[in-house]
Amino acid sequence: MRKKRHQLDFEQTISQLKAHGFEATSFSQIEGAVMVTKHGAGAVLVAAPGAPAAFAVGPGILVRGEVGRLLDRGYQKFIKTSQYEIPASAVQLQAIHAFSEELKQGCGSISLYNESLGTTSDVYQYDRLQGREAEQLEPGSPWELTDSH
Repeated sequence: MRKKRHQLDFEQTISQLKAHGFEATSFSQIEGAVMVTKHGAGAVLVAAPGAPAAFAVGPGILVRGEVGRLLDRGYQKFIKTSQYEIPASAVQLQAIHAFSEELKQGCGSISLYNESLGTTSDVYQYDRLQGREAEQLEPGSPWELTDSH
């Protein structure tokens, strides 16, 4: 028989994260949000119904007090904030990965196999594919005549 698991509320989750070495500060841009940081990485958590916490801002590297999103351009990964876009180093990617795994464990979230293999990006923007969305036209019905046929 499975044991019933006691689910923590938001405040208990934040206290548990603090006990495991995370720093937690209030995040003024979102009401009731808390920014947790460790290893030079951070994320913003909010209370969620049915879960101990949810991400308001996903895990990323801290750049001047802002959590940077991981941008994948195919040839290189970048850390993107509202003001900066800097190339990501291997140390930064390892810090994001370690932070994400520890945060999921501390919150009691599910750790997915593909995410546990390495760092996953927030945004994928490949240079050879950029701008192709505008070129695609609405497909017509096969019985309608077009200029090309």
